[in-house]
Amino acid sequence: MGGDHGPSVVAPAVARVVKEGVNARFLLHGDETALKAAIAKLPGLEGRIELRHADRVIGADEKPAQAMRRGKGTSMWNALEAVKSGEAAACVSGGNTGALMAIAKLQLRMAADMERPALVANWPTLKGRTAVLDVGANIDCDAQRLVEFAILGAAFHHAINGTARPTVGLLNVGSEDEKGHDEVREAGRILREMTGMDFDYHGFVEGDDIAKGVVDVVVTDGFTGNVTLKTAEGLARYFVTTLRNTFTSDPLARLGAFIAQAALRRMAQQFDPSTINAAPFLGLNGIVVKSHGGAEAGGFATAIRLAVDLAASDFVAQIDRGLKTMTSNEATVPEERTQA
Repeated sequence: MGGDHGPSVVAPAVARVVKEGVNARFLLHGDETALKAAIAKLPGLEGRIELRHADRVIGADEKPAQAMRRGKGTSMWNALEAVKSGEAAACVSGGNTGALMAIAKLQLRMAADMERPALVANWPTLKGRTAVLDVGANIDCDAQRLVEFAILGAAFHHAINGTARPTVGLLNVGSEDEKGHDEVREAGRILREMTGMDFDYHGFVEGDDIAKGVVDVVVTDGFTGNVTLKTAEGLARYFVTTLRNTFTSDPLARLGAFIAQAALRRMAQQFDPSTINAAPFLGLNGIVVKSHGGAEAGGFATAIRLAVDLAASDFVAQIDRGLKTMTSNEATVPEERTQA
């Protein structure tokens, strides 16, 4: 029921992934009348979906505290409750981001001693995909939080992209060890000294290294990550629009576009923001994927596919193992330094 379009986008997105052969059943939470109307003309959903009526929804303008107080019985609350009970393997929502995170924390709780989840984007690069986090959930981050993000991002990249030992980099204003503020440098020191992890620490990376695919995981605070993500989305739209205007500017340009239309179509798909329209909340004891509120059916289908892939992996268990290893590393540091 959330996002700009509600069931008119969610139902076609479900139909799309079902047609593609995704092996999953779907519980659709919301106003039953609206949901029935949305799926009435969509073939192939028999036996794959179940409607769960909810009288109320969380509004787009509701504060997280309000959502937690009055959220019980809403479509968002019920969807997350299904994950908590084990009835559902994952939750996908296009609704209020702050409310979704607050209710997910309340119902599913955080892994280990983490305070807040992180949002990750599976970013297209010249070498494949790079996980970038945090992209908006945590504005201020200390060194410990950045190290936790490295563990979360590596587990995510392994689950979604199949990399055995992902490489991790810290986003910084330069690659030299002395660059950046204190928290980034301290996080770099901790990551260099940690042992027994399921990833390799690369060092500092710069903004242009993301698109190059220099590392598999780029770690930063939520403020920088969100600005970086929105800038990249804007540049992608600018590039595609400029290219379209250029190839329609005169008859000769249009002829060139006709000849190269197949290649241009493939390139446009690479720059389509809907291909990264899925930001999982990492660090919860359960899988919750946030779709952009303005996403169309194609974008919401991307979020569904990601949720299915995460549910089929050992993603949550790997995060738990990584956080325990981090804690074990912390416990041994004082002894080692004393001996030194």
